[in-house]
Amino acid sequence: MPISRQIPVSRRRLSLALAAGGVVFISLSLATAAEAPSPPSTDPLLGQRVQLKARWVGEGAVTTKIPILVLAGHADSQKINGSGTSGAAVDLHGARPMDPRMRDELFWNFQVRDAVVKHGQTRGLNISAYTPPALTIRNGDHPSTNWSTGRKHAAKGGYAFEIHFDAYGRFGYGSGLIPAIHKHPNRIDESLAASFGRYPINFRGGLGAPRRGISILEIGKLEGNLEQRLRSRKTRQATLDAIARRITDAILNGMPPVSSPIVNSQPDAADTVPPETDLRTSSEDE
Repeated sequence: MPISRQIPVSRRRLSLALAAGGVVFISLSLATAAEAPSPPSTDPLLGQRVQLKARWVGEGAVTTKIPILVLAGHADSQKINGSGTSGAAVDLHGARPMDPRMRDELFWNFQVRDAVVKHGQTRGLNISAYTPPALTIRNGDHPSTNWSTGRKHAAKGGYAFEIHFDAYGRFGYGSGLIPAIHKHPNRIDESLAASFGRYPINFRGGLGAPRRGISILEIGKLEGNLEQRLRSRKTRQATLDAIARRITDAILNGMPPVSSPIVNSQPDAADTVPPETDLRTSSEDE
C-alpha cells in the first residue's frame, strides 16, 4: 500500500523510500534550510556576488501595473562627492573614460537603465526612466535630483530603483540589491535579490537613495570580464541585453498574484553594516 507522509526529505531518504515501494509526498514548505542550494558567490558575467549577511525577505504584494521608475545612479553628482567609480580599466589600466563628462560608472548606469526600460516596455511593464536636467546638482534634495524624483514616485505607490556598478577590487562588495528603508521590501525586491544578491537593508548605516524609498541595484563590480565585455564593441550590446533581460525577468517574477498572507519582515542585527568613508566604495557619497 502506498505510503503518504508529509515530511522534509533529503535525496538519500527519498531514494530509500522509493526503493521500498513507497510514494512520498514532499512538503516543500517543511524542507530544511540546510537542503536548499546556496547561491553562487561568483556569476560568469557579473562577477563577485555580495556575501554580506542579510535576512530580510521581500513579501509585500505588487500589481502587474505598478509604475516602475528606473534611475541611473550618480546622474546628478558628477565632479563632486558622490560621482561614482571610474572603473578598473580607467584607474588601473590607463584606459580613456567612455565619456569625459562623467565617470564610467554613470556612463554604464545610463546604458543599462535605457536597456532595462526598452526591454521592460516590450514585455508589458509599466516602466519609465528619469534623467536629471544637469550632471551636477549640489543639493541632493533639489526637486530635480534622482533622489527627489524617486522619493515622489515611491510615495505615490510606485517602485523606484537606481542602477549602479560597484567599486572594483577591495573597495566593492559585488552585485546585489539594497532595498528601500522606508517600507517593508516587496516581491520585486525579493526577486531582484534572488537574481543578483542581497545586501543588508541598513547597509552602511542607510544610504541616501534607500532612505528616500529608492532601492539600489548593484549590477556588479566595474572590473574584469564584465567591464571588458561592456567596453568591447563586439560584445557591448549583447552584454547590455543580457543584463536588461535578467532585471526584467526578476521584476516579472516578482509580480505573480499573492496566494498567501503577507508577513512583514523586519531587519535584524545582520542587516547592519558600519558606515564607510572611502568615496570609491558604494556608499552614499560614492
